[in-house]
Amino acid sequence: MREDLRADCPSNGPTIPQPKHLPFMHPTLPLLAKTDFPPLRRARLETLQVNLGYRCNQSCLHCHVNAGPNRTEMMDGAHVDLVLEVLRTRRIQTLDLTGGAPELNSHFRRLVSAARREGVKVIDRCNLTILSEPGQEGLAEFLTAHGAEIIASLPCYSVDNVDRQRGDGVFERSIDALRALNALGYGNPGSGLVLNLVYNPQGASLPPPQMSLEADYKRELGARFGIGFNHLFALTNMPIQRFGSTLISKHGFQAYMALLKSAYRSDNLGTVMCNSMLSVDWQGDLYDCDFNQMLGLPARLNGHTRPHLRDLLLHDAAGESIRVADHCYGCTAGQGSSCGGALKAAATSVAAA
Repeated sequence: MREDLRADCPSNGPTIPQPKHLPFMHPTLPLLAKTDFPPLRRARLETLQVNLGYRCNQSCLHCHVNAGPNRTEMMDGAHVDLVLEVLRTRRIQTLDLTGGAPELNSHFRRLVSAARREGVKVIDRCNLTILSEPGQEGLAEFLTAHGAEIIASLPCYSVDNVDRQRGDGVFERSIDALRALNALGYGNPGSGLVLNLVYNPQGASLPPPQMSLEADYKRELGARFGIGFNHLFALTNMPIQRFGSTLISKHGFQAYMALLKSAYRSDNLGTVMCNSMLSVDWQGDLYDCDFNQMLGLPARLNGHTRPHLRDLLLHDAAGESIRVADHCYGCTAGQGSSCGGALKAAATSVAAA
């Protein structure tokens, strides 16, 4: 292993290592459904977050999707066409593509190309190692040519911590991918090619302050590897799916929920991501967020209790009530957490602009 890959990384609590084999999945919804979380209503719909499928080339412990190489659920071409129709009809500003590894969907490049032609901002939530997978040759160049924003998961700047959480060799492949993206212009000042990184805690703890952690990442990645990026998003691990199941197995679920609730901040409610976003699963069903999707809690739309993309062609989602449960405390604890990182940091940036 290259010596320059080793570095210290912030840790707020005990690390939960990546298991050799994925454990039995404990259901978490029964522990979350009864809630006193405040009611929410959606404002204007600005972002459509589309899960193109649960297949992934990695199996990470913190993954709230329970994604992995053996998952077969993938969005088909007809539903991709419907996504494009909804973008045009609702004049949605941002298409946020996620998975699994969204790039593994055979319609990924067609969807990105068509959305960009419509003037829609496209976000690719990339795990970095996908760029070096067989069959993905030219992917980095494709993203560059279409000006897609990349949000890349790198839960630490230490090889030991990343490989423990994501699998052997993941950190080195991620560093190689980041260098390749930098060489194409991503993360470089003035290029217009946005490269943001994502941090997840190594265990049952809240992430450190986002701004100071971003400074640490920029210092370490720049000095050790010559890597640059735009921003770091610090995300709270959600007590659902694989991570939640592991907490239950280790008898830590209630303690983690107590941590999230004790850190609740009501001023985060106005900037949670579900205020302006809808999540779409691989079958076209609608949810208020990706976490609700994984819990099987469908959105509400014009009286429909299980709305679909086709319903969004006829009905506006603004003003609809948002399904909440106890996991919502994960988005409002401390500095807050969303698909765009800490809510307080985001609010500060908007105010400063």
